[in-house]
Amino acid sequence: MNKNEKFVITINRELGSGGRTVGRILAEKLGVPYYDKAIQKPLEEKFNMTSEEIEHLKGNERSWWQEIKRVLILGEDAANSFDYYDEENKKHVTSEAVLKAEKEILHSIAIEQSCVIAGRSAFYVMNGFPNRLNVLIQASMEYRLKRLMDKRGISEKEAKKIIKEVDEAREEYLKNNAHTSRYDTRNYDLVITMDGKTEEEAANVILAYIG
Repeated sequence: MNKNEKFVITINRELGSGGRTVGRILAEKLGVPYYDKAIQKPLEEKFNMTSEEIEHLKGNERSWWQEIKRVLILGEDAANSFDYYDEENKKHVTSEAVLKAEKEILHSIAIEQSCVIAGRSAFYVMNGFPNRLNVLIQASMEYRLKRLMDKRGISEKEAKKIIKEVDEAREEYLKNNAHTSRYDTRNYDLVITMDGKTEEEAANVILAYIG
């Protein structure tokens, strides 16, 4: 990645790893915009769904092939007949549709400016962007549990439940829609384990890698 030209750095991260904070610090050091849940708002408006409904949909197990078969069997109208039913607008929405919308939003951002994007499957949806760096931020379960417990003020049992649900939903979403695993290191240029590091130190590791 050449930081002297328009670039995109994607930060995929495990819940509780501190990856979002690393991304924000990195963006500040590079003097570029940082995006994570900021793109959720246009998705909510586009599909008339809450953030929770979108995240639930993204963890749905239905695959792209199942959707294609529905179209072949039920006809063209089935292309808009999916996993989430919007009572107000009388339409259905798929996780594929959400992924497509995310891709359009992220691409429009990347065309405009250099930036750091955390989450949003950016490492996959920005696949065709020439000047990019894909980073995975991970941590041991012990590290993730402690950070989540401290941050949210919850018990270890609650933290374990949340991490399990989020990990499974994110993995299912990528397997169904991107046909890859978020843990496949071939998707990344750099993998950082947070144990023994501060978010600032992790951001500096990325800066050093860029050069």
